[in-house]
This record gives sequence, C-alpha cells and structure tokens, in this order.
Amino acid sequence: MTKGQIVAADIAALLRARNPLLWVTTREEARVERFLVEAGAAAQYAVRAWDCDQGIVEYREGGEKPMPGAGNLNDPRDALMWLKARATGSQADRCALIMRDLPVWLAGPPGAVVLRSLRNLARLLPTMPRDRAQAIIVLTPSGEVPAELAGLATVIDWPLPDREEVAAIYDAQIEVLPDDLKAGAAANGTRDAAIDAAIGLSGKEAGDCFAKSLVQLRKIDVPTIAAEKKRVITRERVLEWMDPLSGGLAMVGGLDALKSWVKMRTMAYSPAARAYGLPAPKGVLLGGLPGNGKTLLAKALSWEWSVPLLKFDLGALKSKFVGESEGNMRKAQNVIGAIGRCVVLIDEIEKGLQGATSGAADGGVSADALGSLLSWMQDRKTEAFIVATANNVEALPAELLRKGRFDECWWIDLPSPVERAAIINVSLRQFKRSSDAWKGAELARLVDATEGFSGSEIAALVPEAMFAAFADGAREITAGDLLEVAASVKPLSVTAKGKIDALREWAKGKMRPASSASNVVELRRAAAPALDL
Repeated sequence: MTKGQIVAADIAALLRARNPLLWVTTREEARVERFLVEAGAAAQYAVRAWDCDQGIVEYREGGEKPMPGAGNLNDPRDALMWLKARATGSQADRCALIMRDLPVWLAGPPGAVVLRSLRNLARLLPTMPRDRAQAIIVLTPSGEVPAELAGLATVIDWPLPDREEVAAIYDAQIEVLPDDLKAGAAANGTRDAAIDAAIGLSGKEAGDCFAKSLVQLRKIDVPTIAAEKKRVITRERVLEWMDPLSGGLAMVGGLDALKSWVKMRTMAYSPAARAYGLPAPKGVLLGGLPGNGKTLLAKALSWEWSVPLLKFDLGALKSKFVGESEGNMRKAQNVIGAIGRCVVLIDEIEKGLQGATSGAADGGVSADALGSLLSWMQDRKTEAFIVATANNVEALPAELLRKGRFDECWWIDLPSPVERAAIINVSLRQFKRSSDAWKGAELARLVDATEGFSGSEIAALVPEAMFAAFADGAREITAGDLLEVAASVKPLSVTAKGKIDALREWAKGKMRPASSASNVVELRRAAAPALDL
C-alpha cells in the first residue's frame, strides 16, 4: 500500500468510528479528494464537497455535478445547516462533506457565527442514528486549527506521494505519449532514476516535471527533474537546497577517525546490508571550534553518496503567528521523509534551539521545536542522514546528546600538524595549484607557522597568496607567499583562548574525537610525503 492508501484507510476507520470533524492538511486538493472518496466508500459514506463558488457538489463520472436539492449554498453556514438537516431528518444517506474553503470563514469576529455552528454540529453528529451518520472533512493547506475546535477536530497531515505513487504518475505520463515518444522514453532506461529524482514533490509537481521534460527534450531527463525539484523545494521556504562539495571526502583535510566511521556506515545502504538487516544510519552531531570542517563534511557526504543536500534551518521556521512555527516544522519533516535518501544539514543547532531549556520569552516556541525535533529524530524511519553542527556545545540540551538521536557525537578540534599539511594540500588542489616543487622543509615551516589555526584559516591562505602573486606579475605562488600571509593572521585560538579551553574541557568524555593518532601514516602520505612530523 502507498502512504496515501494507508492514510485513507485510517480515515475510513475514523468515519466508521463516527468522528464528526476531520481536519486534513494538504496542498493537493484534487489528489487527496480522490483518496477521501475511496475512504468514504469503504466506510459506507457518500462523499460530497462544498466550496464558496459551486456550493455543494457530488462526485460523478465525468466530473463534479451540483447536488440535487441542495440549492445555492455558497455560504458555509448554509452548508452546515444543510448537513444538520440531513442528520436530524428521517430520510438521508450517510454523508461525509468535504469543505474546501472553510478556514477563511472562521477567522475573526465575522467568523464567530460559522465557528459556533461548526462546533455545535460537531457535538451533535455523534449522537445521531448510525444510518444517518454525517461527517465534516475540512480540507486546507494550513495545519493551524482554531483553538475552539482543538478538542473536536482530528488533525491529519496528508503525506506527499511515496515512491510507489510517483511511479504510477510516471507510468501514466508515459502511457498517453505518442508511440514514437513512448518508445524513446522506454529506451532511455531512466525510469528508476527519474522516479527517485521526483520523490519529495507533490503529485501535481511530479507530473508537471515529467511533462516539462518530455515537452522540452522529448524524453524523461533526470537532471531536468532534479533542477525542477530544487526550485520547488526552495519555494517552500522550509528547506534550503545546497550544492555538494565536488570531490567529496577527498577535499576534506584530516578527520581520519570520522572519515573511517563514515566509510563503514556507507556500506549500510547496499542491498547486501539490507538483506543482512543493518539499519540505515541516522546521523552525526559535529561539535567543535568554528571553521574546522563541520559544514564542509555534510557537503562532502552529499557528493560521496550522490544524494541531495538539504539545509534544515530551525531559526527560519519560527514565525510570529501562533501555530505557524509548528506547521513549518511538520512540513519540513514531511518533505524530508518523502525525499528518501538525502543528507540533512542542521547548521549551528544550538542557535536554532536557543531558549528551549532556559525559559525564553517566545511563548514556548523553542521548547516546542526541541520536543518536535527530538521525537522526529528518535522515531523517523526514513533514510535521511542528519548532520547537525554546533560551535557552542555547552549550550546543547542534554536530551540531544543521548544515544538514539544520533549514531555518534564527534568533537572536531584544531587540526594537528599532519592535518594542517593535508588541509594546505587540499586547498592548493581546490585552486588548481600544486606543491610538488616545494621541499619538505618549506612545508614544515608552513605547518609550524599555522600552529593554532583553524581549517578555514589555513584554507584562506591560498587565495590570499594568489592575490599577492598576481599583483607581482601574475607569477605562481610560493611557500614564502603563504608564510607571509600566515604571519598577518591572528587566529581564533588566540583571540578566544579561554572559551576554546572551556569547550575542550566540556567535550572530554561526552564526544568522540574526530581525529586519531592511529592513522598518521595514511595522513602523512596524503598530506606531505617528504614531511617528517
């Protein structure tokens, strides 16, 4: 069964149990109504719909038709009174009325009468005989339920299409193609890749992506679908699509223990590992000093695993409107769940949760965000790999650090001498420069000159040296250029020594070191073969 069919089965059970008011949150009105009609039929309810333009309509073959005897009921209160008359009358079938535009009629003083009518009806309907059972299904993009309905409405967040449903949408698009295009699409051999690329979109968005690709290129093109998916997810404003780090883990200097751990967990995604019963990795918490590769690692993993990288910005989800922050959080979690395999970056998580444990005057929004995040991280079944970063690890809630939220919590300190050499070489490769002509002694002086530097401070030396070399006749940079730039840097380890020492002390015994001394030979070979450290 697809996720949609599972939720439809739940709604059928709720209708059979005489729940009078269902509040269904979705942006996909047409798609969800098809499931609701099936759910109603399974519970022996005739499903009708109301909106402020058409009044009450029936679902018939060929489309929606006005409901006989319903008259012109464009006002929502009239529609509710129509439903009440059916419940209290002697001759009526069981009916579930989908109300499409209702929430806008419930707001403010003008909506007080409609809101009261809805509350009264929701209390009345469960008392009616079973053969005249009636129910109300509110269909809305917003999960914000009026406080007056909190104890009466059953809220249902409708999921985005899963892989099976997206596959059906894909096949439907191919089926209606002319024979020449259909043969080309089949020969393209990209069905599975195209379906994977469309996961995380709504049903309509997935269909539109497939159609756009066919119109523009006369075939289903995976990069076209991925580009459209990026645009759609960016539009939602609950997640940010990020570009991966070209080259993957090879472009991250040092962190040998963390890299070895990641490579071992990568095997869990293989078919053999699934058959063995290995669970999918949940993610890591990376704590440590700023500028030492925490965010870079998330970008490298996205490249290494060839999966999307999404930024989950907790602070950006907060809203001044009551209930909207929680709705944004749920929407982001639902999108992540629908996408499947991906890397999710929660950058500087301690700032996003600031106030969750210190009684912030934000109406409990931060505390609610922490509770929602912890529950989701503990219970989720998706293959999303979370990379949460934190600079001020002391501010992290204790609940976040326990096993089950993350697979491992890592501490990333200032780079060691061998790691500083590796970072210099990585940065040189990034800017298409080489240190092959340098002698070991020159690189050793550079490593000594960058004692106490963070990874980002070391990486920044190369572009700064390139500016100086370009101004001096566009020559190649030398070790001397890098040494001169390094001499002008006041590293963070000097300007914030007290805070850094306190963070290191806090991390002892709580977080696992991301660098080890047991793999020096491999790091030495990768960093500087001639360097004697």
